[in-house]
Amino acid sequence: MKVTILGAAGGIGQALSLLLKTRLPKGSQLSLFDVSPITPGIAVDLSHIPTAVEITGFTEDNIALAIKDAEIVLVSAGFARKPGMDRSDLLHVNAGIIKNLISQIAINSSHAMIGIITNPINTIVPIAAQVLKKIGVYNRKKLFGITTLDIIRTNTFLASLTGQQPESFNIPVIGGHSGSTILPLLSQTENNIQLTEKDIYNLTKCIQNAGTTVLESKSGGGSATLSMAYAATSFCLSLVRALKGESNIIECAYVEGPGEYAKFFSQPLVLGRHGITKYCSVQNLSKFEKHALINMLDQLKHDIQLGEDLAR
Repeated sequence: MKVTILGAAGGIGQALSLLLKTRLPKGSQLSLFDVSPITPGIAVDLSHIPTAVEITGFTEDNIALAIKDAEIVLVSAGFARKPGMDRSDLLHVNAGIIKNLISQIAINSSHAMIGIITNPINTIVPIAAQVLKKIGVYNRKKLFGITTLDIIRTNTFLASLTGQQPESFNIPVIGGHSGSTILPLLSQTENNIQLTEKDIYNLTKCIQNAGTTVLESKSGGGSATLSMAYAATSFCLSLVRALKGESNIIECAYVEGPGEYAKFFSQPLVLGRHGITKYCSVQNLSKFEKHALINMLDQLKHDIQLGEDLAR
């Protein structure tokens, strides 16, 4: 099992590299790439951790070697938000980076599962899809925008509110990965908890604004890197389990699906050896959730269209 991280020297990338070095199955290969010259040194540093995961680092003109034969490629490359910015402010600079990296994946490991972390995900994933289509290797069942961070935040904040253990929750989050397009389905908890309308409204806003809260708390020193690395690790390990043949693995991710609400949409998915095996329908929404879903769609569709236009 070979996993490649593109953007491995960044705030997310280094933490993600550490977590995967300690958690990938024995015998896995972990390949790190970044334009930063310290990337091979990061690999050497991590190689001293006593796990049976082979790790190598690449930079400059060696991206093809980093990606070659990878079964999973995680893309965290790009610039992070700064105070006063929203995710859309990152778009033009990160779009160019993503176009180049996705082209490299298409050329060097077209069969790979691709997990995109780089923001703004609502727009970056459609850009990646268009690049893959142009090269003729697009498989919508293998391209994922990783939105797991919204789920772990939902589980954590709900546990804090109710006094229960966060591990006892697994709340689906649908829509997109920015602002009002993030919709946690708080009505679908199985813990028999009772939330008031005010609780649901406040908790939803807290989840939607969590990235900005981190940004402001770091006083300009970075965005949500450590929690994002944890979330991406969790999603990556689910892909690994699916590739190894484990069944009934369900994760939410931002993908091109049936298009019931938007061309790209985050929803629960069943994963298998060849990517998505089933798109799970979104059902039993509360009145609040139905209203929020309808209200988000114009923004989400705008974000998607913007990405497709930029990729042309």
